[in-house]
Amino acid sequence: MVDDDLAFEVVAAKTDETRLNALIANHRNFILACASRTVRRFVTESDDEYSVALSAFYEAVQNYSQDKGHFRSFAAQVIRRRLIDFIRSEARHSGEIPVEPWSMDGEVEEDEEAAWTQMAVRSKSAQISYMSAPAGMDSSVPGSLSVRDEIEAMQDILRQYGFSFYDLADVSPKADKTKRGCAEIIAGMLREPSLMTFLRETGTLPIKELCQETKVRRKVIERHRKYIIAAAEIFYGDFPMLEEYFGYVKEVIDNS
Repeated sequence: MVDDDLAFEVVAAKTDETRLNALIANHRNFILACASRTVRRFVTESDDEYSVALSAFYEAVQNYSQDKGHFRSFAAQVIRRRLIDFIRSEARHSGEIPVEPWSMDGEVEEDEEAAWTQMAVRSKSAQISYMSAPAGMDSSVPGSLSVRDEIEAMQDILRQYGFSFYDLADVSPKADKTKRGCAEIIAGMLREPSLMTFLRETGTLPIKELCQETKVRRKVIERHRKYIIAAAEIFYGDFPMLEEYFGYVKEVIDNS
């Protein structure tokens, strides 16, 4: 069944620049995820692949109609096609034979944005390993030192709660409703310093208070404990590089 609300937004965005910009902003992680999955590596907004994917997303908006099914599936298909064209074009210019990106079936998995987050975490992990290379090996990765320091500091903090920073790749919420609930919990903790104090002193989440504060179900809090704790510590502390991988949470915090 087509998401009528999203379909309406897309159709309206065709002739309304303000709505178009809002639609693009709301789908930033989706576009990054589609690009990353297509080229099989972590893509950021500074990469050429993101520019291609962004242009393809705009093309998808302009060409979309409800008879084409779910907009995200349609947009993912357009993004993949344009990126494959880009990869082949670059390969022709360089004389290299491109590795064929994976199938273009147009299907978008429910955890598309979570997949991009996982790639982000693993990319930072690779940077740390590279920075720790043996003597004599070039380990100059621009900007990675601050990221390494932030992750190492966060590792020390999370170790006290009994889990690792790298666990986040597997425990991030996937459904939009769950992501929203987790973000509201994190925002609620940051609004009330006593809740962060309780967390740090006891090593546990003040679930009863958080349920009352946000109306989010207890099951959601318990199931995503690691994610909530990590994000709360990142935003409560000084981890600007890590904050960028919690864009949805940051948006809710800024608007709360």
